[in-house]
Amino acid sequence: MAKDLFSKQSDLYARYRPTYPKELYDYVLSFVKEKLIAWDCATGNGQAAIVLSQYFKKVIATDISAAQIDKATVKENIEYLVCPAESMPFEENKFDLVTVAQAYHWIKWDEFRKEVTRVCKNNAVIAVWMYYNHTTGDKRVDDAVQAFYENVTKPYWDYERKYVEEKYAAVKFDYDLLPIKTFDSTLNWQREDLIGYISSWSAIQKMIKVNDMSPIPIIEEEIIKLWPEGEVKKVVFPIYLKLGRIIK
Repeated sequence: MAKDLFSKQSDLYARYRPTYPKELYDYVLSFVKEKLIAWDCATGNGQAAIVLSQYFKKVIATDISAAQIDKATVKENIEYLVCPAESMPFEENKFDLVTVAQAYHWIKWDEFRKEVTRVCKNNAVIAVWMYYNHTTGDKRVDDAVQAFYENVTKPYWDYERKYVEEKYAAVKFDYDLLPIKTFDSTLNWQREDLIGYISSWSAIQKMIKVNDMSPIPIIEEEIIKLWPEGEVKKVVFPIYLKLGRIIK
């Protein structure tokens, strides 16, 4: 079963995690033949599900975290369910598209593939993507965040984090591969947004649990020194996509 590392900080996750650009969705959807029903797996607070609901008659959005699902935006054509990625309570040959945003590294890939093959239609599309190593346009801020990541939080990341650092180059993705592109999510952030985003990292929550204290004041002090209050910066998250077709 996939790991649940985000229930405790579900409020932070819902508020501060980056969204994904329209260009990404348009590209993925260009390969989808029918747009009847989509499965957004590991939906978190429903970021991707909300967008997909604009294109599909129905979206099933699942996550193992009930706390995350509780923060999701309600829409008439989205059905939220608490269940693992590797075991869906649905019949065979149901879905036209499966998406996994910023969570594929937590999933048991072989078990997930069996379930995807079971519940998806032949020639359905699977799209998984992730972001890593954002930039603020200010090298001093970027260097401070990178130093905090490497020198303070590094020992507290779970093993699967390495797949994100490798930009999903080594993840198992046994599908009929489709051509991929890279995308950027560009956000207008103030310094509080960056601090909130860092606070949502799973490694931060692990540090709090192990040490009974948060390391956030360390990076917060650095960011406040470098980033004036009220100043807006363009924060860019590079997005890396893996795309395939499910052939039965």
